[in-house]
Amino acid sequence: MTDTSARDCLSSNPDHQLSAYNYILPESRIAQNPVTPRDCSKLMVIDGPHSLCHSHFYNLGDWLIPGDLLVFNDTKVIPARLYGQKISGASVEVLLIEPLIEPTESNRWLALVRPGKRIQPGTEILFGNSAQPLMSALVESRDEATGGRIIRLLPKVDKTIDTLIHQIGQMPLPPYITESTSLPEQYQTVFAQKKGAIAAPTAGLHFTRPLLDNLNAKGIQTAEITLHVGIGTFRPVEVSDIETHKMHKERIEVSAETVEKIKQTKANGGRVITVGTTSTRALEGVAAICDELQPYSGKTDLFIYPGYQWQVIDGMITNFHLPGSSLLMMVSALI
Repeated sequence: MTDTSARDCLSSNPDHQLSAYNYILPESRIAQNPVTPRDCSKLMVIDGPHSLCHSHFYNLGDWLIPGDLLVFNDTKVIPARLYGQKISGASVEVLLIEPLIEPTESNRWLALVRPGKRIQPGTEILFGNSAQPLMSALVESRDEATGGRIIRLLPKVDKTIDTLIHQIGQMPLPPYITESTSLPEQYQTVFAQKKGAIAAPTAGLHFTRPLLDNLNAKGIQTAEITLHVGIGTFRPVEVSDIETHKMHKERIEVSAETVEKIKQTKANGGRVITVGTTSTRALEGVAAICDELQPYSGKTDLFIYPGYQWQVIDGMITNFHLPGSSLLMMVSALI
């Protein structure tokens, strides 16, 4: 069989068609505020494609055994949504995606802007009081891969870029959250440490400190990776043949300590269970890049869909995902 005919064969696979991942999602079924306490959310446990049961998240330990390893994403959400205006007075919304140079205090960023068609290179966007702005953004160029803009943030007062982002910015909630009355800290995980994400790794939002203490007492181990959630996680799949979808690269860090914990867990017969699709992409992404799991700092654009051969994880904790999303495809690949 030639390479071309092999691809043609794969593209006819119904699991590789975008239509396979569509379902009706009524707006009334989307919670506008997180439950309190966090671990009182409902939990569906799937143990194979034909076995499922319903419970609550605080019972998570019932499905874990001593020696299992939970791998968390310790990324921390930044207030990446900025509202400003052009010198003409026209309103502009800016969503910071990632700094072009580390760390996040960098003044050059990839950003999405609205209304995009009106924001051309050379445009200056002001933030804060228009008469005495706190910061501005100079649009340098268009990023063809994302449809976003490369911008340079310029302080107008004696403060750092990082300080001004946290002063001006707002938590970037998903577009389907329209009536939230929750506090910003409710969209950070209890183990968030490293700033850089434009959205929380949502599976981790259900953990509380008491639940983590209970799991630890049961002999459940933990480890951390970092994947700064960006546009790659949420960008919709828009091609009918999902094999042709291209993921945007996201920054990941997998430490030597985490790699050693994973290897030791597997050697002892334990299971590696990732908390969230981001932790999953980080571990499997490193294995794909390096041919095995090893310490790594860089980027991954791994796209996981049915037919994928898993290399690292044994299970995953995740939320429900939107119709047609790459996240739903990843979960389908595991189930």
